[in-house]
Amino acid sequence: MARKILVVDDEEVLVETIAYNLEQAGYQVITAADGYSALEAARSERPDVILLDIMLPGLDGLEVCRQLRREAETATIPIIMLTAKGDEIDKVVGLEVGADDYVTKPFGRRELLARIRALLRRVEYGSAFEEESLRGSIEAPTRPRRELVAGPLRIDLDGRRIFCRDQEIELQPKQFDLLVYMVRNRGTVLTRDQLLHNVWGYDYVGDTRTVDVHVRWLREKIEEDPANPKLIQTVRGVGYCFRR
Repeated sequence: MARKILVVDDEEVLVETIAYNLEQAGYQVITAADGYSALEAARSERPDVILLDIMLPGLDGLEVCRQLRREAETATIPIIMLTAKGDEIDKVVGLEVGADDYVTKPFGRRELLARIRALLRRVEYGSAFEEESLRGSIEAPTRPRRELVAGPLRIDLDGRRIFCRDQEIELQPKQFDLLVYMVRNRGTVLTRDQLLHNVWGYDYVGDTRTVDVHVRWLREKIEEDPANPKLIQTVRGVGYCFRR
């Protein structure tokens, strides 16, 4: 069954072009031209991926993203923000309100398709992981759970749960993957490119700002003083290192 893509933009010619390219690639396409109709389409159609322009009439793309992330039925739908060239602040804010990726206008057909495929693969990987964990728990309920312990952190790898100072904390899937990778490589300075390659995937076409945003989120949740981090430390000009 063809994957369903919701394209949200008020530029009619651009939407027609994107829809044509996606349909040629085998996707089913639905469209919306403003923020309110985007929310309605996302709730009723439950697309596999949403391409969401930031500048929309009625309700802008950032607010649409915020609302979708608050609702259980739409919270996990992958969202790619469409941003104008040079609007770095829009990219950062888009990630902060819950977008999974962004693409800068103008963009090529190959780049857009690569980003969509990368997102879908990550979703499929996460679903397969959950199925395997569930099957393992049914077949071998007494099997010891795999854990990582580092400083104040205890990470339940099988349950994908994290406890910090004996309190469970909620992380988005990519935040969890990033933290696990850094803990497994504790004491090693990791470049942003290494983190993109190993956490987001070798075919991820985003930039290193994505790593910085996710690290900031992690610090806010696991550091006693996020402004003076002790666990995830910045190595200026290189990347990050988990020190405990």
